[in-house]
Amino acid sequence: MSRGTLPQDECCSLCCTPAGLRFSGNSLSDLYLCPSFFEVIDPEVALKACQEVLLKVQLQNREVPDEQQRDPRPSARPESSLMPSASSSSSSKQSWLLRLFESKLFDVSMAISYLYKSKEPGVQAYIGNRLFSFLDSEVDFYLPQLLNMYVHMDTEVGDAIRPYLIHRCRGSITFSLLTAWLLGAYSSDMHISTQRHSRGTKLRKLILSDELKPELKSDAPRTISSSPSSSTAGPPSDSAGLGEAEVFVSPSRRTHQRSKSDATTASSGPGSGLRRTGSNPKVEAVHEEPDRLRPQREFVKSLLCIGKRLATLPTKEQKTQRLISELSLLNHKLPARVWLPTAEHQHHVCRIPHTQAVVLNSKDKAPYIIYVEVLECESFETSPVPVRIPETRIRSARSAENLDCGEHRAGSFSTVPNYDNDDEAWATDDIGQLQVEAEAQTSSSDNISQFSVDSITSLESKEPVFIAAGDIRRRLSENLAHTPTTFRRDPEDPSAVALKEPWEEKVRRIREASPYGHLLNWRLLSVIVKCGDDLRQELLAYQVLRQLQSIWQQERVPLWIKPYKILVMSSDSGMIEPVLNAVSLHQVRKQSQLSLLDYFLQEHGSFTTEAFLTAQRNFVQSCAGYSLICYLLQVKDRHNGNILLDSEGHIIHIDFGFILSSSPRNLGFETSAFKLTSEFVDVMGGLDGDMFIYYKMLMLQGLIAARKHMEKVLQIVEIMQQGSHLPCFHGSSTIRGLKERFHMSLTEEQLQLLVEQLVDGSMRSITTKLYDSFQYVTNGIM
Repeated sequence: MSRGTLPQDECCSLCCTPAGLRFSGNSLSDLYLCPSFFEVIDPEVALKACQEVLLKVQLQNREVPDEQQRDPRPSARPESSLMPSASSSSSSKQSWLLRLFESKLFDVSMAISYLYKSKEPGVQAYIGNRLFSFLDSEVDFYLPQLLNMYVHMDTEVGDAIRPYLIHRCRGSITFSLLTAWLLGAYSSDMHISTQRHSRGTKLRKLILSDELKPELKSDAPRTISSSPSSSTAGPPSDSAGLGEAEVFVSPSRRTHQRSKSDATTASSGPGSGLRRTGSNPKVEAVHEEPDRLRPQREFVKSLLCIGKRLATLPTKEQKTQRLISELSLLNHKLPARVWLPTAEHQHHVCRIPHTQAVVLNSKDKAPYIIYVEVLECESFETSPVPVRIPETRIRSARSAENLDCGEHRAGSFSTVPNYDNDDEAWATDDIGQLQVEAEAQTSSSDNISQFSVDSITSLESKEPVFIAAGDIRRRLSENLAHTPTTFRRDPEDPSAVALKEPWEEKVRRIREASPYGHLLNWRLLSVIVKCGDDLRQELLAYQVLRQLQSIWQQERVPLWIKPYKILVMSSDSGMIEPVLNAVSLHQVRKQSQLSLLDYFLQEHGSFTTEAFLTAQRNFVQSCAGYSLICYLLQVKDRHNGNILLDSEGHIIHIDFGFILSSSPRNLGFETSAFKLTSEFVDVMGGLDGDMFIYYKMLMLQGLIAARKHMEKVLQIVEIMQQGSHLPCFHGSSTIRGLKERFHMSLTEEQLQLLVEQLVDGSMRSITTKLYDSFQYVTNGIM
């Protein structure tokens, strides 16, 4: 072949190869292998470029990057170790691969994908090092995938991931516990003899031992401010680190003197900390567990054991009473250095209003929801634990306020019947009398319309306020129309009243009754505790929903979904983030005895009010989003107890226990793509309404946007199938079926026709109606 006929792509692969692994020589002679080298570009420019390339290669081969010198990683490797010796063609491929890895487009999703699919140890080692360069929150999203690969894939992948896991566990108690819980859950699919000596079990034991202590170094990576260890007072409290991986000081010493409520009591025996409740099983030997992990683990164990004991009781009424008494005992151990793992902000748990806890609807299990008072802090690992405030202190403080503020203030406080101190509580007769008095005092003020308040204000200010007659009529009509439904107490469903109460009202009411309510950093959180259910499928569904939510936001498609956090603690227990201000469609129908459209009208006003139109749009956007979710993931068991309606009109699907290849009793009874009943269509304005057309348009836009990023969704599911025995992965066609539902080969016109067919088939589905009837007959779900 002559010099002038050299193929352009071959020339480019030889001449324009980026720095990294292409050149291994120490001179420029290798560059003249390409005959047309100096015919393509100016010789001086080429010579200068080649010198820069060689200089970069020499630096990579001889020197360790400054970032690795500063970062004490157990096995940080130079990036140039990515397959240093190879043939000419493979070197070219590696060069372009390294160029991709160093580009701005390379994100954590691509890193996880290459870590899973690549068979080259060099590539895997490189990706393991690159994990350190991503934000902790970005990697945390893919933590289930990383740990599942660590447990079930070959040794090279595990060796690449391990340094990052060890590094993060040294720096964060929360990450350590989350990793240990997930390792235990994903290792449970292995045979018991293999599981005992598996890589995941060994790492879990290492995390729960005292070997992974925080590194107390002044130049520790990603630490905002280093605090010297104190030898007398306890853990330093002036740490400025707010992230989970930014605290490197062990909070094993006590921050103040307290006799019974300090869960961080030093390791003095089996009676220390939260283990004094006597309700915690001995999962790990006491001497193997470091002090910095013990309080949180014992707190979580106590909550899970309560759920297991509740499941043995026959009625919901008995379960609720037992739950209140159990939480009352647990309350004596608080405040402590414990926190809710589902929360975003750093805090310490100071109190659990036990009378507010309720048992949720479940036929065989006993999931329950609790409300937890917390005090926000800079770092739950190093900040001092709050001092316990006796319950009687709020009684004396409230009494003084009542004397100063008069009868009306006293009446407003006395409307709180759920006083949590059993010894100091009022008698039942007194509570009833106080409630009657409070209703009498507040009834007149509740009926005052807004314009009357304006008139009162105008009298006080001596300035006339003119209000148009049209405004008065509009306000009157809106106030008359907007009369939200109040739920009555139901012994068979005690959670209905608690969930219907507006969150802001619940926060105000509990704060007034709390001895910690006067503190500025006081917050109220909630969590659902579940025992006897495998939440690993729920966690997988949560990840897919989060990914699709991000895709739709990126593509600016106004679909609305609500992914709620899932915390897997074992193969049969965990915690769930509750959806606030939401009740199930079953509770709506049972309590209101209204159709869905009539309930909307009662909650949000007439058809032409702004409140109704906003709620209707919210309903359509959320219904379209969850219709796509149910179609792509093949979500089943869609009865009205598993679909929530919030105060703004959104619907939220919960309970993703049957997805992909699984269905209730493996019957595959629900054959429709998603649930779309005539009641849903009525809220949208009917088949010919503009909002129903908008619903179908949103589904089309959402499907087009989702298939553009199909690989991001597929890899989440595909990695979790590795070594898994979950029901959703039964069969060999799970991933292929998921990929087919993105319809990559269809044009947009064909996709529009597909959406029309899916909507029409779901509306006319006889199996949806039969399944709702079956749930009503067997479980009483309306």
